[in-house]
Amino acid sequence: MSSSRVSSSLYLLITFAFLLQNVLGRENLLKHMCSKSENFTANGPYESNLNKLTAYLNYQTPPTGFGKGSLGEKPSQANGIALCRGDMSSSECKNCVVEASSEIRKRCPYNKAAIIWYDNCLFKYSDKDFFGKIDSENKFYMWNTQSVSDPETFNQHQGTVEPTCQGSSGRLKILRSGTKRA
Repeated sequence: MSSSRVSSSLYLLITFAFLLQNVLGRENLLKHMCSKSENFTANGPYESNLNKLTAYLNYQTPPTGFGKGSLGEKPSQANGIALCRGDMSSSECKNCVVEASSEIRKRCPYNKAAIIWYDNCLFKYSDKDFFGKIDSENKFYMWNTQSVSDPETFNQHQGTVEPTCQGSSGRLKILRSGTKRA
C-alpha cells in the first residue's frame, strides 16, 4: 500500500473516532440562554473571575450535586451555580458540570450572564447577584409525549408528588394520568 493511501485511511479512522466520541460522550443538551445586552472584555477582570468560578464549581459541585459561589468585587463579580439531578453519581455529575461549563462559554462567548440545561445538570453564571431570587426570565417548557405503560402504578406514586406541587404553585392542573383539573 502506498504511504498516501495509509495516511488517508489513518486520517479517516481518526476523524471517525473523534466524531464518535463527540456524539456518544456528550451530555444531552436541552436548552441554553445568553444575556442579551451585557458583555465582558476578553482577558479582563470579569473573565478572570468567571474562569476561577467555573473551576471552583467544577470541583465543588460533584460531591453533593450542588455548588454556588461568587468571585471578585462589583462590577467584575462573577456569581454562579451548578446543580445536578439527585440520582446522578459524583462522576456523572462532574462530567455533566464540566461539559455544561465548557459548552456555555462556547455558545455565549463574552456574555456576562448565561444558563445551560442538560438532562443531568444545569450551570448558570451572571454578574448580578441572583442567589435566593426566583428566576422568571430564564425558562423553557418540555412535554413528555410518551404514554405511561402502567397508569395504575404511576397514579399510586404520583400522589407523593402532589402535595409538593400544590404547595409551590397553588394550582395543580394534571393530577393523574389522563385526569385534568382547573
